[in-house]
Amino acid sequence: MSSGTGAVAGATDAVAGRTDAGSSGGMGYLGPAGTFCEAGLRRLDPEAAASAWPAPNVAAALEALREGRLEAALVPFENSVEGSVSATLDELIRGAPLVITGEVHVEVEFALMARPGTDLSSVRRVATHPVAHAQTRDWVAAQLPEAEVIPESSTARAAVLVAAEVYDAAIAAPLAAERHGLDILVSGIADRPGAVTRFIRLARPGHIPPPTGADVTTVVAYLRRNHAGALLELLNQFAMRGVDLVRLESRPTGEALGQYCFAIEALGHLSEPRVAEALAGLRRVCAEVRFLGSYARADGAPTRVPEEATSTAYSDSRDWLASLTSSRPGISR
Repeated sequence: MSSGTGAVAGATDAVAGRTDAGSSGGMGYLGPAGTFCEAGLRRLDPEAAASAWPAPNVAAALEALREGRLEAALVPFENSVEGSVSATLDELIRGAPLVITGEVHVEVEFALMARPGTDLSSVRRVATHPVAHAQTRDWVAAQLPEAEVIPESSTARAAVLVAAEVYDAAIAAPLAAERHGLDILVSGIADRPGAVTRFIRLARPGHIPPPTGADVTTVVAYLRRNHAGALLELLNQFAMRGVDLVRLESRPTGEALGQYCFAIEALGHLSEPRVAEALAGLRRVCAEVRFLGSYARADGAPTRVPEEATSTAYSDSRDWLASLTSSRPGISR
């Protein structure tokens, strides 16, 4: 097995791919190639995936997008086991504004892969990302009790280094085996099958996808001042208008210790009166509200709207209010 500097250097070049986003725009994603993010991009936009730029990290992807070197970028946002991806959320909270225009869910399926001809019994050194190891630790302990697990910067890099004969095997996404000419020795090795990662497609402000009836709206709310009931004021803006929240998370603003903002996700689209009114109310009680987008949910589940919160109900109430100042006032029914 070769573990010399030449093999490692060559593998590093292979996993890095293109290091700079093109100047003509296009799509970017959190690289390197062969990761779950690439798998998500292939599902969301197969045509764009063919020429997309694998960014070295989330910050680089979003910087290229903000500077106009990319038209859109796909990055991880949430995992059903690990929770929020803080690198992405913090970039959206603190950086120049970006908006979410779509999302895709990818089941996180880990596989043990090796060079062709490798037998499971001969695996002694396994490389993977620490997060992947955390989700496969029980399987490795039971099936490869004598193996040494070496942390790498990504599961895709681990696969490349296996192809370069630096390690015996890698734990990575099945796509990495296809990308780097490896055989899958065992598939489906996650300790908790069915884990899902949510990836979001980001763009510069200016485009809001049309409503589909199965939408989600994402915002970040910054408190005007911290006081008793401040969070309740935020939540009431949605509750009194029949808007269901599916996610609420506090994050430090980075300005001072104890100063937090709230990432909020609500079912519905900005074009719906109930959602628009909720956001307007939120803006009145907050120092700032950052709109991160209204877009179709990946699961396509239609939003159930209470009768009193439908667009028709809002239209009827506006008509009634207008009638009060007319020559023939209406009667509330």
